[in-house]
Amino acid sequence: MDPAPAGGFEEFVAIVARLRAPDGCPWDRAQTHATLRTHMLEEAYEAVAAIDEGDHAHLADELGDVLLQVVLHAQIAADEGAFTIGDVTAGISEKIRRRHPHIFGDAVAATPEEVMHRWDAIKAGERANAAAGEADAPGAPAAEPSALDGVTPTLPALMYAQKISRRAVAVGFEWEDLDGVWTKVHEEIDELKATEPGSPEAAHEVGDLLFTVVNLARKQGLDAETCLREACERFSARFRDMERRAREDGVTLQGMHIEDMEGRWQAAKARVSGAAAAKREGDDRT
Repeated sequence: MDPAPAGGFEEFVAIVARLRAPDGCPWDRAQTHATLRTHMLEEAYEAVAAIDEGDHAHLADELGDVLLQVVLHAQIAADEGAFTIGDVTAGISEKIRRRHPHIFGDAVAATPEEVMHRWDAIKAGERANAAAGEADAPGAPAAEPSALDGVTPTLPALMYAQKISRRAVAVGFEWEDLDGVWTKVHEEIDELKATEPGSPEAAHEVGDLLFTVVNLARKQGLDAETCLREACERFSARFRDMERRAREDGVTLQGMHIEDMEGRWQAAKARVSGAAAAKREGDDRT
């Protein structure tokens, strides 16, 4: 039998419910929140890759895969009597309205920076209210609320660093200007140089340096995760170009003198940078 034509969101939810039905798909019926954990991560990363590619059709396809994970988790929860997809959509709708009083209320926020400042303040209030509610619960231990509450520690390290530093900034724990961050960067570099290479102390100082560099990016309005990812992509493109040109010359990088390798690296860097600039110029003209 030919599949039915694609419908809207309600039909999609019904399709997933059918997969989880007693006579549904054995694989879907066997899944739990825990077994789908890696799938959620993979689909999210694949969607990010599609964004980076700038391919709209690919992005639409990957967003569909992410949506499948959301609806499937909601259906598993519904089967367990925990919550439904309706609870999910109602919850996020209420949250968005609450955190956008400049749209759905009388508040004013004219710039993205003002929006983020208000967003952080509202989230801080939500955490305080939640902590107060937990403390009032019968038999509950006294809560010790923190501005860092709610930040998921299993996030990628750069993202985790950005989030906790933003939380700290929201309560005023911030350098006065960019020069203050630069001073801290140089201080961390000096402390790292003073340690024994490869020692636990060195590992500690490397962490401090990386965390400070994340703040250096944040202070400039840059996303550290994106900056590092793009740097990795630039390195990969240049290194592959260097390898390819070496093969064309009948040599390999292994065993090559470092001075020769450095010359090839600089040439690859110029070629790749030039190609990227030409592509940007072409995109600007279209």
